[in-house]
Amino acid sequence: MTKSNLVLVRHGQSEWNEKNLFTGWKDPELTQKGYNEAQTAGRELLDQGCVFDVMYTSALRRAQETGRIILEEMGLTDIVTVRDQRLNERDYGDLSGLNKDDARERWGEDQVHIWRRSYDTPPPGGESLKDTANRVLPYFEETILPSLVAGKNILVAAHGNSLRALIMKIESISPLEIVKLEIDTGKPIYFACEDGRVIRD
Repeated sequence: MTKSNLVLVRHGQSEWNEKNLFTGWKDPELTQKGYNEAQTAGRELLDQGCVFDVMYTSALRRAQETGRIILEEMGLTDIVTVRDQRLNERDYGDLSGLNKDDARERWGEDQVHIWRRSYDTPPPGGESLKDTANRVLPYFEETILPSLVAGKNILVAAHGNSLRALIMKIESISPLEIVKLEIDTGKPIYFACEDGRVIRD
């Protein structure tokens, strides 16, 4: 029986997380807190005895940097790193760069809540979680899953919504329930792949 490990990590706190701004495909850096969160994640993974063969990450710096810091803490800086925009955060369109409180004042609490937490209603010019899942899941199935099935241990350093889409698929969570799932910055989430099936570890 072939068993491999999959660990998902949302990037550490970014400068725009700290300022309560909609970020999406914008590309701010990590804060010092975000850097520290990534270091802590790396130390936790090392303590757990994790070893990775490949890291998949998005085209955005905050996820790439989180993954780099984790691997540095683990002494794994020479492993293969694959960057792909399909793992990007969901695109918040016209909301990108706006303060969340200002957006609520402009469009109303209910409308902003729908844009943030409904499954299939995108903000103006942006993506819904469903749209995000429609690019993340084929990438997972075509690229990441075959590596797991081949016995590779994999780290995915990505974003709240791209990881939400992945967890929805892996754990068969309904669209109604997945929007309630909170994913903390810099906290590893552990899965195992056994005989082609990914399960919570």
